[in-house]
Amino acid sequence: MTNKLRPPAVPLVTIDPYFSIWSNANQLHAAETIHWTGATHGMVGMAVIDGKAWRFMGGYDRRSDFKSLNAPAMQQTDITIKPLSSIYTFKAGGITLTVDFTTPLLLNDLDVMARPTSYITIKAFSNDKKNHSVAIYYDVTSELAVDVPIQEVVASRKQLQDGSQILQVGTEKQRVLKRKGDMIRIDWGYASLVLPNDTEAETAIGSVDIRDQFIETKMLPKTDDINFPRTVDDDMPILASVIDYGEVGIEGVSHYFMLAYDDVYSIQYFNDQLPGYWARNGQSFQEVVLKSIHEYVAIMEKCNRFNEAMIAEAEEAGGKKYADILSLSYRQAIAAHKLVEDKNGEILFLSKENNSNGCLATVDVSYPSMPLFLLYNPELVKGMLRPIFQYASSQAWPYDFAPHDLGRYPIADGQAYGMELKRQMPIEECGNMLIMTAAVCWIEESAKFASSYWRQLKKWANYLINYGMDPGNQLCTDDFGGHLAHNANLSIKAIIGIASYGYLARLMGDVKEGTTYLNKAKEMAVHWEAKAHDGDHYRLAFDAPGTWSLKYNLVWDKLFQLHLFSSEVKEKEIAWYLRKSNQYGTPLDNRKTYTKADWLVWAATLANEPSDFKQLITPIWDFLNETDSRVPFTDWYYTIDGKITGFKNRSVVGGLFIKLLADRMTE
Repeated sequence: MTNKLRPPAVPLVTIDPYFSIWSNANQLHAAETIHWTGATHGMVGMAVIDGKAWRFMGGYDRRSDFKSLNAPAMQQTDITIKPLSSIYTFKAGGITLTVDFTTPLLLNDLDVMARPTSYITIKAFSNDKKNHSVAIYYDVTSELAVDVPIQEVVASRKQLQDGSQILQVGTEKQRVLKRKGDMIRIDWGYASLVLPNDTEAETAIGSVDIRDQFIETKMLPKTDDINFPRTVDDDMPILASVIDYGEVGIEGVSHYFMLAYDDVYSIQYFNDQLPGYWARNGQSFQEVVLKSIHEYVAIMEKCNRFNEAMIAEAEEAGGKKYADILSLSYRQAIAAHKLVEDKNGEILFLSKENNSNGCLATVDVSYPSMPLFLLYNPELVKGMLRPIFQYASSQAWPYDFAPHDLGRYPIADGQAYGMELKRQMPIEECGNMLIMTAAVCWIEESAKFASSYWRQLKKWANYLINYGMDPGNQLCTDDFGGHLAHNANLSIKAIIGIASYGYLARLMGDVKEGTTYLNKAKEMAVHWEAKAHDGDHYRLAFDAPGTWSLKYNLVWDKLFQLHLFSSEVKEKEIAWYLRKSNQYGTPLDNRKTYTKADWLVWAATLANEPSDFKQLITPIWDFLNETDSRVPFTDWYYTIDGKITGFKNRSVVGGLFIKLLADRMTE
């Protein structure tokens, strides 16, 4: 047992659902780096110290049963996960090496956040008080630009205005936005290795043979490989670089380079092909790369300040282990989205339902992820809501309740989850849309955003009054559990959704209507307590005595300070969750031993005592630290053995920030 978190997978480069590289090994050099789907997106790093080559990242020869390259591994002595950075430390040959992967997903600066660039900073310094000659080798494979290795690629190099080098690789057939789905990789656009102008670096476009040649000669080829197009699995093309650090002493030498991806167009929003937000004003890929270079020092300083501030706030809210959980969640939650701007100049922040069905802008994925974005930039929550409002008001949507999604990523062409009534989540999505809209307006202390969609909001609130008290046999966001009638937790969502509309009406100045809906919600809450009561806890379903579930939707009664439900409900539920906690957490309900990490933290946030909150969320830290399921943070796992049930790399881990949000909203 250790007090330092061993993540199941480490985020390295995290831009969006396609440009996403992770390490799922304890040591960075113990396995190839991967895309979140599990497909290899290889990177190799080596340090030449006094003429001897050492591996610090990747380095497995695919042609020889994945045996490692003929270079010994450096000793990895540390790995630290911060919200924006993953920092490794290695030692060998009298040198300590720190390798810092930072993606500047600064939510208060959307121009920087949306850039398709990620920094890798490598610092070397002597640990034996002697000077050592050091050079750093780094390469990235053409796997980043294809879905499957039988696809053909081409490679090229460019020089920016300031002399910086860009090596690029992409598919020969640029079928932009021609594919959609879940467990796939991008196969259009260009993966890029960027060497800044103030770093003297040798670069080469070649094959994986470069690695062995470099170990032998400590040099790259003098000319680029021109045997293109060719398939990725045919003498795999790579983009390689070597930076000479010169003589390194105790003061150290640091250099950085960047990985970047030009995806040309990011989203097809009904009939419009939209570029990434960074390109909305016609800015070219080369221009945004230049900005990332010129602003490196300032951006890294901002990232370091944010890292320390967020960790301190999280520790204050829930302790060090809570801070660890949030640090691992931050980049994952953001990079499961794509930020674009529609033709009206309005932000769209579109999620991909990773490792589920690939749905785009799923409402009941946005709902759990919302706390992170409410904390740091509520404009992004508007960007989640806006496209759903637009779709729901169109002739393409036939129902009186809210939709589930907009399509299958990256194509928004209408709900992909199914249009038949049995596939809908009417109470779920109406409640989600009302609560999310109210949350934005609560943070901004203004109903301006809600006023643009008032007709729909009222229609959905009335739908919840008519059908939400005792929901019929239908799906909720926990659809993996199947259809369930009389769902008590879903009823809570309906009640708080109605109250959300009442709050919004009063914020709009219509006190009479606001009071009417708030009183209706209070009346329903009293009725709920009588129907769901089961002695020392409350039921999973109204008609099922002896059952129970996490009542995570109750958290908005606390955050909005509505006081719809009695304090006794929250107190009994917290005591019950503590009693039912297993090694890796309290299950979602009595039917299975799996839990949902996001919902467990929402439920824990109901606790009045900090010790109860910590006791409920510590098993999540234990799960991350001990699980054999080496995947990007899964939100759905078994609480007995810590194995993944399903889902990985999903945006919903943004929901784990709800305790920070609660502390701010109830100050």
